[in-house]
Formats: sequence, structure tokens, C-alpha cells
Amino acid sequence: MRVIIQRVNFSQVKVNGKIVGKIGKGLNLLVGIATTDTEVEIDWMVRKCLEIRLFPDLGSNNNRWEKSVKDINGELLIISQFTLYGDCRKGRRPSFDNAASPEVAKQLYQLFVDRLKLSCLKVETGIFGAMMEVEIDNDGPVTLLLEREATSIINN
Repeated sequence: MRVIIQRVNFSQVKVNGKIVGKIGKGLNLLVGIATTDTEVEIDWMVRKCLEIRLFPDLGSNNNRWEKSVKDINGELLIISQFTLYGDCRKGRRPSFDNAASPEVAKQLYQLFVDRLKLSCLKVETGIFGAMMEVEIDNDGPVTLLLEREATSIINN
């Protein structure tokens, strides 16, 4: 599983010119599901997205990232993005062989969204499989790649 995590001041997603998801301060999550992903990867990624410290403590004199999205009561915009598993190493066209099938990816993506909603934070989404326009006001800019492969053993 791969997630591009972006700290944002604002983000929204449109489908056919209509806003379907919109957040203020928080995280924009672009989510790719691999053929090997299971509930284990989903649970790890949910915990990581909610607990990773990407926000400064505004009450302190330093600008260190001390707070998580949960700590600041931030918001989440979650966008499915199978292209995160595009492999461009060969030829002139990306291969998506490592991306989960739409049926499998949709189930795991929805599980990811549902588990994030348990945090009681505002959670918005795009529409799975739709052509979307995503507007991101990246704060910092702060953009990181979170990755959890099913074959790896990670205890953190």
C-alpha cells in the first residue's frame, strides 16, 4: 500500500465540475492499493496516517513537528489513486501490474476510509474510479510517501 500524504491548509476534489469532498487544515491522502495488500496493511497505514507528527506545536517557540492530525483535530481528504503503482521502468507506457484490481482495491480503499472515520475526524473522499480534479493547497510544502508492503515485517 502506498499513500502520498500532504499537509494542507485546504484541499478539495471535483467530479464533473462538482465538489464531492472538501477539507480545511489537515491531510490530503492519495491512496494506492497493491495486488498483495490485505487488512494488515490497511490497519498499519490508518495508524500511521493518524499518528505521524506533521504539524508544528503553535504554542512553542520552535517550529518542530510535534502534533499529529488527531492532535490538531484536523481533517482528511482521501483520494483513490491506482497510478501510485505505475511502473515506468520499461517502455514508454506505465505498467499497472502491481496495482490491485478495481474490485479488490475498492473494498480495501473503503475499509481504509471506514477505519479513518473511526477517529471522529472529518473525513471526505473523492469517488472511487472517477476522473477527478484535486485542488491542494500544500502547507509547507510537506509531502511524504508512506509505504507498507505485504511481504515486509514492520512492527512500528
